Amino acid sequence: MAQSATGTDSTAARSKAKPLLRLFKQWDIQLMVIPPMLLIFVFSYIPMYGVLMAFQDYNIFNGFWNSPWVGFKHFEAFFNAPEFWNVMRNTVVISLLKLGVGFPAPIILALMLNEVRRMAFKRIVQTVSYLPHFLSWVIVSGFAISILSVDNGSLNILLQKLRLIEEPIGFLSVPEYFWSILVTTGVWKEIGFGSIVYLAAIAGVDQAMYEAASIDGASRLRQIFVITLPTIMPVVVIFFILAIGNLLSAGFEDILLLARNPILRDVSDVIDTYVYRIGINNQRFSYATAVGLFKAAISVGLLAIANALARRSGNSLW
Repeated sequence: MAQSATGTDSTAARSKAKPLLRLFKQWDIQLMVIPPMLLIFVFSYIPMYGVLMAFQDYNIFNGFWNSPWVGFKHFEAFFNAPEFWNVMRNTVVISLLKLGVGFPAPIILALMLNEVRRMAFKRIVQTVSYLPHFLSWVIVSGFAISILSVDNGSLNILLQKLRLIEEPIGFLSVPEYFWSILVTTGVWKEIGFGSIVYLAAIAGVDQAMYEAASIDGASRLRQIFVITLPTIMPVVVIFFILAIGNLLSAGFEDILLLARNPILRDVSDVIDTYVYRIGINNQRFSYATAVGLFKAAISVGLLAIANALARRSGNSLW
Protein backbone atom coordinates (compact mmCIF):
# COMPACT_ATOMS: atom_id res chain seq x y z
CA MET A 1 0.00 0.00 0.00
CA ALA A 2 2.86 2.36 0.87
CA GLN A 3 4.53 1.66 -2.48
CA SER A 4 1.23 2.22 -4.27
CA ALA A 5 0.71 5.56 -2.52
CA THR A 6 4.26 6.61 -3.32
CA GLY A 7 3.77 5.70 -6.98
CA THR A 8 0.55 7.70 -7.11
CA ASP A 9 2.22 10.74 -5.56
CA SER A 10 5.10 10.60 -8.03
CA THR A 11 2.71 10.27 -10.96
CA ALA A 12 0.74 13.30 -9.73
CA ALA A 13 3.96 15.28 -9.31
CA ARG A 14 5.05 14.43 -12.86
CA SER A 15 1.64 15.41 -14.27
CA LYS A 16 1.90 18.78 -12.52
CA ALA A 17 5.42 19.31 -13.76
CA LYS A 18 4.59 18.59 -17.42
CA PRO A 19 2.73 21.87 -18.10
CA LEU A 20 5.55 23.83 -16.47
CA LEU A 21 8.09 21.92 -18.53
CA ARG A 22 6.21 22.64 -21.75
CA LEU A 23 5.91 26.27 -20.73
CA PHE A 24 9.68 26.47 -20.14
CA LYS A 25 10.45 24.81 -23.49
CA GLN A 26 8.20 27.32 -25.28
CA TRP A 27 9.68 30.36 -23.52
CA ASP A 28 10.22 32.24 -26.79
CA ILE A 29 6.60 31.71 -27.85
CA GLN A 30 5.27 32.59 -24.39
CA LEU A 31 7.21 35.86 -24.45
CA MET A 32 5.14 36.88 -27.47
CA VAL A 33 1.98 36.61 -25.35
CA ILE A 34 3.23 39.11 -22.75
CA PRO A 35 2.76 42.35 -24.81
CA PRO A 36 -0.92 41.69 -25.67
CA MET A 37 -1.61 40.60 -22.08
CA LEU A 38 -0.07 43.84 -20.81
CA LEU A 39 -2.08 45.79 -23.38
CA ILE A 40 -5.33 44.20 -22.22
CA PHE A 41 -4.44 44.68 -18.56
CA VAL A 42 -3.46 48.34 -18.93
CA PHE A 43 -6.26 49.47 -21.26
CA SER A 44 -9.09 47.10 -20.26
CA TYR A 45 -8.71 46.03 -16.64
CA ILE A 46 -7.06 48.99 -14.91
CA PRO A 47 -9.68 51.50 -16.21
CA MET A 48 -12.50 49.30 -14.84
CA TYR A 49 -12.51 51.25 -11.60
CA GLY A 50 -13.91 54.12 -13.66
CA VAL A 51 -17.34 52.43 -13.76
CA LEU A 52 -17.77 53.60 -10.15
CA MET A 53 -18.31 57.02 -11.68
CA ALA A 54 -21.81 55.80 -12.61
CA PHE A 55 -22.67 55.93 -8.90
CA GLN A 56 -21.29 59.44 -8.37
CA ASP A 57 -22.03 63.01 -9.34
CA TYR A 58 -18.60 63.22 -10.89
CA ASN A 59 -17.02 66.64 -11.04
CA ILE A 60 -13.87 67.05 -13.07
CA PHE A 61 -12.53 69.65 -10.63
CA ASN A 62 -13.23 67.59 -7.49
CA GLY A 63 -11.70 64.47 -8.99
CA PHE A 64 -12.76 60.86 -8.77
CA TRP A 65 -12.29 60.37 -5.02
CA ASN A 66 -13.88 63.63 -3.88
CA SER A 67 -17.05 63.50 -5.97
CA PRO A 68 -20.24 62.70 -4.00
CA TRP A 69 -21.85 59.26 -4.20
CA VAL A 70 -25.47 59.21 -5.43
CA GLY A 71 -26.29 55.49 -5.78
CA PHE A 72 -28.55 54.59 -8.72
CA LYS A 73 -29.60 58.16 -9.48
CA HIS A 74 -28.18 58.18 -13.03
CA PHE A 75 -29.64 54.78 -13.90
CA GLU A 76 -33.09 55.99 -12.85
CA ALA A 77 -32.57 59.17 -14.88
CA PHE A 78 -31.76 57.10 -17.97
CA PHE A 79 -34.76 54.79 -17.54
CA ASN A 80 -37.03 57.82 -17.14
CA ALA A 81 -35.44 59.85 -19.93
CA PRO A 82 -37.73 60.76 -22.88
CA GLU A 83 -35.17 59.27 -25.29
CA PHE A 84 -34.93 55.90 -23.50
CA TRP A 85 -37.43 53.87 -25.53
CA ASN A 86 -36.38 55.43 -28.83
CA VAL A 87 -32.70 54.72 -28.15
CA MET A 88 -33.43 51.14 -27.06
CA ARG A 89 -35.68 50.55 -30.08
CA ASN A 90 -33.07 51.80 -32.52
CA THR A 91 -30.32 49.81 -30.82
CA VAL A 92 -32.24 46.54 -30.81
CA VAL A 93 -33.69 46.88 -34.32
CA ILE A 94 -30.40 47.89 -35.95
CA SER A 95 -28.55 45.12 -34.09
CA LEU A 96 -31.11 42.51 -35.15
CA LEU A 97 -30.94 43.69 -38.76
CA LYS A 98 -27.15 43.50 -38.71
CA LEU A 99 -27.33 40.07 -37.10
CA GLY A 100 -29.98 38.75 -39.48
CA VAL A 101 -28.23 40.02 -42.63
CA GLY A 102 -24.61 40.45 -41.64
CA PHE A 103 -24.11 37.19 -39.75
CA PRO A 104 -25.08 34.68 -42.49
CA ALA A 105 -23.54 36.77 -45.30
CA PRO A 106 -19.89 35.70 -44.66
CA ILE A 107 -20.98 32.08 -44.31
CA ILE A 108 -22.78 32.18 -47.65
CA LEU A 109 -19.80 33.88 -49.31
CA ALA A 110 -17.41 31.28 -47.88
CA LEU A 111 -19.62 28.43 -49.14
CA MET A 112 -19.81 30.01 -52.59
CA LEU A 113 -16.06 30.61 -52.77
CA ASN A 114 -15.43 27.02 -51.71
CA GLU A 115 -17.31 25.84 -54.79
CA VAL A 116 -15.22 27.95 -57.19
CA ARG A 117 -12.78 25.76 -59.09
CA ARG A 118 -10.86 28.47 -60.98
CA MET A 119 -8.24 29.55 -58.45
CA ALA A 120 -7.42 32.79 -60.27
CA PHE A 121 -11.04 33.92 -60.15
CA LYS A 122 -11.34 32.77 -56.53
CA ARG A 123 -8.32 34.83 -55.48
CA ILE A 124 -9.63 37.92 -57.27
CA VAL A 125 -13.02 37.64 -55.54
CA GLN A 126 -11.35 37.08 -52.16
CA THR A 127 -9.08 40.09 -52.58
CA VAL A 128 -11.88 42.39 -53.74
CA SER A 129 -14.17 41.30 -50.90
CA TYR A 130 -11.44 41.58 -48.23
CA LEU A 131 -10.26 45.09 -49.15
CA PRO A 132 -13.18 47.11 -47.69
CA HIS A 133 -12.41 45.78 -44.21
CA PHE A 134 -9.11 47.65 -44.21
CA LEU A 135 -10.77 50.96 -45.10
CA SER A 136 -11.75 53.23 -42.23
CA TRP A 137 -15.38 54.15 -41.74
CA VAL A 138 -14.46 57.71 -42.70
CA ILE A 139 -13.58 56.52 -46.20
CA VAL A 140 -16.47 54.06 -46.46
CA SER A 141 -19.00 56.65 -45.33
CA GLY A 142 -17.50 59.06 -47.87
CA PHE A 143 -18.11 56.50 -50.61
CA ALA A 144 -21.69 55.93 -49.43
CA ILE A 145 -22.46 59.65 -49.20
CA SER A 146 -21.01 60.23 -52.66
CA ILE A 147 -22.97 57.34 -54.21
CA LEU A 148 -26.23 58.38 -52.54
CA SER A 149 -25.79 62.09 -53.11
CA VAL A 150 -28.61 64.09 -54.66
CA ASP A 151 -26.16 66.00 -56.84
CA ASN A 152 -24.40 63.63 -59.24
CA GLY A 153 -24.87 60.60 -57.00
CA SER A 154 -24.24 57.36 -58.89
CA LEU A 155 -27.38 55.67 -57.62
CA ASN A 156 -29.65 58.58 -58.54
CA ILE A 157 -28.10 58.81 -62.00
CA LEU A 158 -28.62 55.07 -62.55
CA LEU A 159 -32.23 55.17 -61.40
CA GLN A 160 -32.92 58.15 -63.63
CA LYS A 161 -31.29 56.45 -66.61
CA LEU A 162 -33.53 53.43 -66.00
CA ARG A 163 -36.48 55.82 -65.73
CA LEU A 164 -37.38 54.45 -62.29
CA ILE A 165 -37.43 57.93 -60.78
CA GLU A 166 -37.95 61.39 -62.22
CA GLU A 167 -36.25 63.51 -59.54
CA PRO A 168 -33.15 62.65 -57.48
CA ILE A 169 -33.84 61.22 -54.02
CA GLY A 170 -31.98 62.39 -50.93
CA PHE A 171 -31.47 58.91 -49.53
CA LEU A 172 -29.57 60.12 -46.48
CA SER A 173 -32.31 62.60 -45.69
CA VAL A 174 -35.14 60.06 -45.60
CA PRO A 175 -35.44 58.19 -42.26
CA GLU A 176 -37.15 55.21 -43.91
CA TYR A 177 -34.00 54.43 -45.93
CA PHE A 178 -31.42 54.81 -43.18
CA TRP A 179 -31.52 51.32 -41.65
CA SER A 180 -31.21 49.68 -45.08
CA ILE A 181 -28.27 51.92 -46.03
CA LEU A 182 -26.53 51.28 -42.70
CA VAL A 183 -26.88 47.49 -42.85
CA THR A 184 -25.93 47.28 -46.53
CA THR A 185 -22.83 49.41 -46.02
CA GLY A 186 -21.77 47.31 -43.01
CA VAL A 187 -22.21 44.03 -44.86
CA TRP A 188 -20.23 45.31 -47.85
CA LYS A 189 -17.39 46.37 -45.57
CA GLU A 190 -17.10 43.21 -43.45
CA ILE A 191 -18.41 40.30 -45.52
CA GLY A 192 -15.07 39.40 -47.10
CA PHE A 193 -13.00 39.55 -43.94
CA GLY A 194 -15.64 37.66 -41.98
CA SER A 195 -15.57 34.81 -44.49
CA ILE A 196 -11.88 34.10 -43.78
CA VAL A 197 -12.62 32.10 -40.63
CA TYR A 198 -15.32 30.06 -42.33
CA LEU A 199 -13.11 29.34 -45.33
CA ALA A 200 -10.42 28.10 -42.94
CA ALA A 201 -12.98 25.87 -41.22
CA ILE A 202 -14.22 24.52 -44.56
CA ALA A 203 -10.62 23.77 -45.60
CA GLY A 204 -10.40 21.39 -42.62
CA VAL A 205 -13.30 19.22 -43.79
CA ASP A 206 -12.24 15.70 -44.71
CA GLN A 207 -12.33 15.42 -48.52
CA ALA A 208 -13.10 11.71 -48.27
CA MET A 209 -16.57 12.66 -47.02
CA TYR A 210 -17.24 14.58 -50.24
CA GLU A 211 -15.97 11.68 -52.34
CA ALA A 212 -18.23 9.24 -50.50
CA ALA A 213 -21.19 11.58 -50.91
CA SER A 214 -20.49 11.92 -54.65
CA ILE A 215 -20.42 8.14 -55.03
CA ASP A 216 -23.78 7.99 -53.27
CA GLY A 217 -25.16 10.47 -55.81
CA ALA A 218 -25.32 13.59 -53.65
CA SER A 219 -25.22 16.84 -55.58
CA ARG A 220 -22.87 19.70 -54.64
CA LEU A 221 -25.76 21.57 -53.04
CA ARG A 222 -26.73 18.48 -51.04
CA GLN A 223 -23.12 18.07 -49.88
CA ILE A 224 -23.13 21.63 -48.54
CA PHE A 225 -26.11 20.87 -46.28
CA VAL A 226 -25.13 17.38 -45.13
CA ILE A 227 -21.33 17.75 -44.90
CA THR A 228 -19.98 21.29 -45.01
CA LEU A 229 -22.46 23.10 -42.77
CA PRO A 230 -22.65 20.39 -40.04
CA THR A 231 -18.84 20.21 -39.97
CA ILE A 232 -18.29 23.94 -39.53
CA MET A 233 -21.29 24.32 -37.19
CA PRO A 234 -19.10 24.56 -34.02
CA VAL A 235 -17.37 27.63 -35.49
CA VAL A 236 -20.71 29.11 -36.54
CA VAL A 237 -22.15 28.59 -33.06
CA ILE A 238 -19.17 30.23 -31.34
CA PHE A 239 -19.42 33.33 -33.54
CA PHE A 240 -23.18 33.40 -33.09
CA ILE A 241 -22.75 33.42 -29.30
CA LEU A 242 -20.32 36.34 -29.58
CA ALA A 243 -22.75 38.14 -31.90
CA ILE A 244 -25.57 37.73 -29.36
CA GLY A 245 -23.28 39.12 -26.66
CA ASN A 246 -22.74 42.21 -28.82
CA LEU A 247 -26.44 42.61 -29.58
CA LEU A 248 -26.58 46.05 -27.95
CA SER A 249 -23.52 47.21 -29.88
CA ALA A 250 -25.45 48.48 -32.88
CA GLY A 251 -22.49 50.55 -34.09
CA PHE A 252 -20.87 53.87 -33.47
CA GLU A 253 -18.56 55.13 -36.21
CA ASP A 254 -20.81 54.05 -39.06
CA ILE A 255 -23.91 55.63 -37.52
CA LEU A 256 -22.08 58.77 -36.43
CA LEU A 257 -20.69 59.35 -39.93
CA LEU A 258 -23.73 58.35 -41.99
CA ALA A 259 -26.38 60.02 -39.82
CA ARG A 260 -25.08 63.58 -40.06
CA ASN A 261 -28.50 64.95 -40.92
CA PRO A 262 -30.48 65.84 -37.75
CA ILE A 263 -33.61 64.51 -39.47
CA LEU A 264 -32.22 60.99 -38.95
CA ARG A 265 -31.88 61.35 -35.17
CA ASP A 266 -35.12 59.45 -34.46
CA VAL A 267 -33.93 56.35 -36.36
CA SER A 268 -30.17 56.55 -35.83
CA ASP A 269 -29.71 57.34 -32.15
CA VAL A 270 -28.41 54.17 -30.44
CA ILE A 271 -26.81 53.60 -27.04
CA ASP A 272 -23.24 54.28 -28.24
CA THR A 273 -24.07 57.51 -30.03
CA TYR A 274 -26.31 58.57 -27.14
CA VAL A 275 -23.45 58.04 -24.67
CA TYR A 276 -21.12 60.01 -26.92
CA ARG A 277 -23.55 62.90 -27.29
CA ILE A 278 -24.54 63.07 -23.63
CA GLY A 279 -21.20 62.20 -22.10
CA ILE A 280 -18.72 64.03 -24.32
CA ASN A 281 -20.72 66.85 -25.88
CA ASN A 282 -22.82 67.64 -22.80
CA GLN A 283 -20.11 66.61 -20.30
CA ARG A 284 -22.50 64.49 -18.22
CA PHE A 285 -19.80 61.94 -17.45
CA SER A 286 -21.54 60.05 -14.62
CA TYR A 287 -24.78 59.75 -16.58
CA ALA A 288 -22.97 58.47 -19.70
CA THR A 289 -21.00 55.99 -17.58
CA ALA A 290 -24.24 54.67 -16.07
CA VAL A 291 -25.71 54.15 -19.55
CA GLY A 292 -22.54 52.37 -20.69
CA LEU A 293 -22.56 50.15 -17.58
CA PHE A 294 -26.21 49.28 -18.20
CA LYS A 295 -25.32 48.23 -21.75
CA ALA A 296 -22.36 46.14 -20.53
CA ALA A 297 -24.49 44.35 -17.91
CA ILE A 298 -27.16 43.46 -20.48
CA SER A 299 -24.48 42.26 -22.91
CA VAL A 300 -22.95 39.94 -20.30
CA GLY A 301 -26.40 38.55 -19.52
CA LEU A 302 -27.15 37.92 -23.20
CA LEU A 303 -23.77 36.24 -23.64
CA ALA A 304 -24.42 33.91 -20.68
CA ILE A 305 -27.91 33.01 -21.95
CA ALA A 306 -26.67 32.36 -25.51
CA ASN A 307 -23.83 30.21 -24.19
CA ALA A 308 -26.22 28.20 -21.98
CA LEU A 309 -28.53 27.55 -24.94
CA ALA A 310 -25.61 26.62 -27.19
CA ARG A 311 -24.27 24.20 -24.58
CA ARG A 312 -27.28 21.97 -25.26
CA SER A 313 -25.96 21.38 -28.78
CA GLY A 314 -22.50 20.52 -27.43
CA ASN A 315 -20.86 23.76 -28.61
CA SER A 316 -20.21 26.62 -26.20
CA LEU A 317 -17.58 29.08 -25.07
CA TRP A 318 -17.42 27.64 -21.58
